[in-house]
Amino acid sequence: MKPEQHIKLGISVGDINGIGIEIILKTFEDSRMLDFCTPVIFASNKTISAHKKQLKLNNINYNGIDDAAHAIDGKINVVNVWKEQPNITFGKLTEEGGKYALLSLKAAVASLKKGTTDALVTAPIHKTNIQSDDFKFPGHTDYLAKELKGQSLMFMVADDLKVGLLTDHVAVKDVSQNITPKLIHNKVNKIHQSLLQDFKVRRPKIAILGINPHAGDNGVIGKEDDEILAPTIQKIHESGKLVYGPYSADSFFATNNYKNFDAILASYHDQGLIPFKTLTFGKGVNYTAGLYKVRTSPDHGTAFEIAGKGEADHSSFKEAVFTAIHIFRNREEFKEISANPLEKSSAKL
Repeated sequence: MKPEQHIKLGISVGDINGIGIEIILKTFEDSRMLDFCTPVIFASNKTISAHKKQLKLNNINYNGIDDAAHAIDGKINVVNVWKEQPNITFGKLTEEGGKYALLSLKAAVASLKKGTTDALVTAPIHKTNIQSDDFKFPGHTDYLAKELKGQSLMFMVADDLKVGLLTDHVAVKDVSQNITPKLIHNKVNKIHQSLLQDFKVRRPKIAILGINPHAGDNGVIGKEDDEILAPTIQKIHESGKLVYGPYSADSFFATNNYKNFDAILASYHDQGLIPFKTLTFGKGVNYTAGLYKVRTSPDHGTAFEIAGKGEADHSSFKEAVFTAIHIFRNREEFKEISANPLEKSSAKL
């Protein structure tokens, strides 16, 4: 990829009754952001205008287009996915909110697959009202895995902390039965590859957190850590990957042990996301690793309680934009180096 090439960044707006459009507009209210990418928002002129008026963001101008291929660099572009004006009821969980969130997402993903956008940033959806015949998933991650035909990994990333999940949107009572040697191998491989190609980590070092309190305490508090995690980690380590554990989750972050690793693989959702959001909130990004396209999102939800009030903090969405750009460029460089390793080595001599 040529350095001067502008990245076209597709953006889905999430639930139209939440803070999605607000954090998008606030991010690109700073015109300097247009030096880094060309934003392509999948919604409609009328819907964006209604949010602008409600939030009194009068200094933002945008370019309405009918296809992402017609996006103009240096401008905020809005693809008119729908013509009608939806009924926007800020802070309310409605069927209409889910309907238009899905229309935006489907259009954004179609553009990504077609290549008219380079990467995708998604604003928050609500997992309840988006459910339909076209969306029967616990969240973005599983939907994107189906659409992009890959094995996705929810990877929460920040500058000095990266956390992946063995199981993500799984009920706590079902966690242990879902963790198998095959799953552990798969998730470790996804994290390892992502660290190499997406984050330029030359020799990834990965920690795995235990399933049970105190990592089972030698079988006193559950046998899964000794019978499933430990032997699998040993096999992975013997294959040449720097993978260690299982570590007791309750002390792992408090003692700053996480700083000794490039990434941490947590056994279940809250085990990984509670410390991640506590340590990085506002700077953390949800990245979907393991797919052939780049997708990021902020580390928060629809925040109905403050929707339409102009109070939403756009820091995490802004970080998601920069992370998508950063990963996209790293991947392009990784592909180039991998395709011509001898040529690159000779150039450095």
